Amino acid sequence: MPSDISAIAESRCRRVLVWLAPLLWTLGLGLWGLSRQDSVWRDEAATWQVAGRSAGEIWAMLEHVDAVHGLYYLLMHGLFEVFGASTATLRLPSVLAVSAAAACVALIGRRLAGFWAGLGGGLALGLLPAVQFYLQEGRPYALVAAGAGLSTLLLVSLLACGPRRRAWPRWAAYGATVLVCALLNWLSLLVLPAHAATLVWVRAERRVWLRWAACGAGAVAGALPLILFSRGQSDQVSWIPPLAWHMLIGPGILLAIGGLGAWADRPDRSARSGRGALSMAAVGLPLLAVPQLGLIGLSLVQPLFQDRYVLFSMVGLALLIGAALGAAVRACAPRRPRAAGLLIPGAAGLSLLALLPVELDKRAPASRIDDVLAVAGEVAGLKRDGDAVLFVPAARRDTALVSPGAFGGLADVALAASPAASATLKGEEADPVRIRAALLEQRRVLLVTDAEKVAKPPSAERDRAKEAVLREHFAVVADRQVRGRRVTVYERRG
Repeated sequence: MPSDISAIAESRCRRVLVWLAPLLWTLGLGLWGLSRQDSVWRDEAATWQVAGRSAGEIWAMLEHVDAVHGLYYLLMHGLFEVFGASTATLRLPSVLAVSAAAACVALIGRRLAGFWAGLGGGLALGLLPAVQFYLQEGRPYALVAAGAGLSTLLLVSLLACGPRRRAWPRWAAYGATVLVCALLNWLSLLVLPAHAATLVWVRAERRVWLRWAACGAGAVAGALPLILFSRGQSDQVSWIPPLAWHMLIGPGILLAIGGLGAWADRPDRSARSGRGALSMAAVGLPLLAVPQLGLIGLSLVQPLFQDRYVLFSMVGLALLIGAALGAAVRACAPRRPRAAGLLIPGAAGLSLLALLPVELDKRAPASRIDDVLAVAGEVAGLKRDGDAVLFVPAARRDTALVSPGAFGGLADVALAASPAASATLKGEEADPVRIRAALLEQRRVLLVTDAEKVAKPPSAERDRAKEAVLREHFAVVADRQVRGRRVTVYERRG
């Protein structure tokens, strides 16, 4: 009797440990260097400045720009209202989301291939370089990854438990999760064909197919208005280059690694008797491959290929890594049981050390193209009361929107309507003639632009007019470049 009680207690402990350890592990990785030396780059600056607006102003902006991120902006607005604007508030939702995704991976792995496969997969997710980048990013992609992990966990639980009379709450939760993810980023709907591939793999029953199709159709119908509306704002992604062969190297490597994990999972024990074998490979490989291949296919029609749009596919890769680690433990256990128990913790520790240069790089300001806070500090040190300020291109006004105190006393002479008043991200500027006239009335001007390494020739007529006036009538008296941004001080000649 005491041995039975001890076995039950150990079993319960392992059921908790299998998801709690990856959650705390990933949380620790996310909190490590969270502020990135108090830096914020341009994508996060968009989140910061929009979240600082009122809900009405955000709603008005979404009619013109960034509707695809509307739900995320409203969520961040609520968090900024409650906790205040800071890098911690900006990034903690992503840290918590990836931690939750790691817990989901672990629970899926335990159900399909046992404790060690679940633990290995959960610990692996937070170590993946792509995940390391977006783990501390004030954008919605980590939240979508958490939703993909949860929806996959719900699907696996429904498939593993077989037909149930009370299965509809889980199906409803599945459909709601897919819908919320689609409202955060509608490309996350690529999870549906991935799950369909899993259903084909395990030869799911007709009843399961019908329920899955109903939930998936409901999620697509709920997201369809956003999809159609955001298509009218497609100019926002016009900067994405057409698909090229070198862009396929990364997905190719990921699929190769995933294939090795699926191969290691081939002797796995089925978690469901009957029509087909529900395995780590059956779940993980489609979740990794289908979104990657789907995004490549969409990019042949319109350039959209950015790895962050399918970050959630890393959940599939983590599952396959967990399958390989679980197989290694099973192979080692008969001969060296003690070593087998240390295999996965040891692999996680060694991976952490081996990836230390990558981890440090992702947590450095240089890991992003620029830093809006650093250049704001330079402006605060160089400005004088009564100076004017210019931004080239106009999108570099984000630094003033995120750090308004640093620009106090400066006249934004090109601005005709503020971003909030114009319901835009960067505001509306005056025509070139008015900008020129306003500049000629100034004695001293601070120009905020991109550093030389990342700067592009100005394409807008307004920006060309700004630079022409500065070049013809002003002289450079100070020039500072810091973390991808540049501030140049001009004084009027004579």
